[in-house]
Amino acid sequence: MIQFIIKRLTYGIFVLFGVTITVFFIFNALPGDPVAMMAGQRADVSSREMITRELGLDKPLSVQLAYYLNDISPISVHKNTTKNEQEYEYSKILAFSESVLVVKTPYLRRSFQSDKKVIEIISESIVGTMWLALASMTIATFFGITFGIISSLNQGKWLDHTILAVSVFGISAPSFVAAILISMTFGYYFADITGLNMAGPLWVNNGDGLGTQLVLRNIILPAITLGIRPLAIITQLTRSSMLDVLSQDYIRTAKAKGLSKYNVIVKHALKNALNPVITAVSGWFASLMAGAFIIEFIFNWNGIGSVTINAVNDLDFPIVMGSTIFVAFIFILVNIVVDILYRVIDPRVKLQ
Repeated sequence: MIQFIIKRLTYGIFVLFGVTITVFFIFNALPGDPVAMMAGQRADVSSREMITRELGLDKPLSVQLAYYLNDISPISVHKNTTKNEQEYEYSKILAFSESVLVVKTPYLRRSFQSDKKVIEIISESIVGTMWLALASMTIATFFGITFGIISSLNQGKWLDHTILAVSVFGISAPSFVAAILISMTFGYYFADITGLNMAGPLWVNNGDGLGTQLVLRNIILPAITLGIRPLAIITQLTRSSMLDVLSQDYIRTAKAKGLSKYNVIVKHALKNALNPVITAVSGWFASLMAGAFIIEFIFNWNGIGSVTINAVNDLDFPIVMGSTIFVAFIFILVNIVVDILYRVIDPRVKLQ
């Protein structure tokens, strides 16, 4: 197990390295002047040149990439200065000449707009996205598996056809269309009955200077909207997998032994039918953790998706770069966890 985890982490580092290089060159090819964004359009030449030197934009692109990789690496080399020690917040490992080998939290640089550290912006925004992703996948997983079991046990009947038709509609409906319809229907037309808002963040300022207040009802509509498509896919995967498992010989043997229908379905069939479902759940959860951009924008949800959209509009490349790298890291981490879960749920799976 330990050897498998180390091997997957190594592969993940190489994938993250490739993603970083690709994204770096893509964003540097985009139009926009970060110096003008920071200094303003009326800044004099000397101010612009000073900012250019501070950002390292006066150096070749390959050198800029090397500096960026050095910044985001947890083990890196920097000049041994008080300014660097405060900026990178590192711990020294080995000092040599004017430089020092250090260990640190990956440094994703600072926002062009707010001059705030990107890692702090992501840390603050990921909380909202995590709440939304967990709520969405809880709804999708519970109802998806339930509907899939019901559909498989009623194969060919009207209930099976109804569930399949609704799931196809759920997969086909674009997220932004579903978001607008759900927001308008339950947050506006029937707001007096539901008590829900069309849009709003999870944390709302009290207005009295005493901090913020948790508003859980604001998560209901975006969570349902985000959960529609994964719910439909999980329903179909559970149905298909259950039909395959229920036709196996060991299920017939369990029935012949006189086991109850509940034991046959839950303890024997469902456990062995969950592998494809886990794949779907993990993939969707990683996607939602990466940021449901359109949904967060429509529902005015404070998450990494809305932060990234605002950064793109403002040409705030450090935030966009940092968010992209963070998204890649989430996908890699979730895939490793899923492979381990495969082995826990189904001992027949070998970690190779």
